[in-house]
Amino acid sequence: MKIAANLSMLFGELPLSERVLAAKVAGFDGIEIQFPYELPAIRLKELLERAGLPLVLINLPAGDLMQGGAGLAAVPERQQEFDEALQQALTYAAMTRPQWVNVLPGRLAEGVSRKQALDTLADNLCKSAEAFAQLGIGVLCEAINPLDMPGFLVNTPEHLHALLQRVDHPNCKAQLDLYHMARQQLDIEAGIRLLGERIGHVQFADCPGRGAPGTGELVFAPLLKALEAVGYTGWLAAEYRPGEQSTEASLGWLEQWRLAPTDS
Repeated sequence: MKIAANLSMLFGELPLSERVLAAKVAGFDGIEIQFPYELPAIRLKELLERAGLPLVLINLPAGDLMQGGAGLAAVPERQQEFDEALQQALTYAAMTRPQWVNVLPGRLAEGVSRKQALDTLADNLCKSAEAFAQLGIGVLCEAINPLDMPGFLVNTPEHLHALLQRVDHPNCKAQLDLYHMARQQLDIEAGIRLLGERIGHVQFADCPGRGAPGTGELVFAPLLKALEAVGYTGWLAAEYRPGEQSTEASLGWLEQWRLAPTDS
């Protein structure tokens, strides 16, 4: 079991430049950063090399998405901005060598039909998958629950499966976030079976609350078994909010998962 720390959520008590080493000391096998671009690529490369950790994932720049906007990937009139974001991520990734780059679908923009948005998204995913294939880096697309992010375009495993079938590119896979599925009270095991070999990366947090495993009601053991059953051997990335406690104080689950990963 390879467990990564999402440094956009964990170790927030430290500057981003200090979180890579903190993740190593805490016992994580790798790291991911949602939007690492505040750190120069050469600086992040140095930090990774010093800690001896791989960079598992970054997101493509997403415009105004995190400020409540529609983002870039599914908005026809923002094609030029998306292309610029793709070039920025390609340049950054060429130096930092993430294993995956996640293209967030974004929200359904005002005045854009769902069909138009999905057409644009599929084209941009195919373009991204082809571009990153030249670097040996995979491309992901993620479903996010519409309760936390109202208006988000892709919400469920079914949405994601249909989208990936449409893109039909070997370098484009699903990022499955167990928290986002639990937040919608979906049958997560069924979603895992549906996506199957299309799952490229998995993130997790407990639900409700999006805290560390053990702080909510989500039972992880059958989900880990379901992932194993479909042949998933990739990363499990901790993307949760430690709350008022320090990240280090929230890590009681980590040793338990390592000792008995299917009984957590």
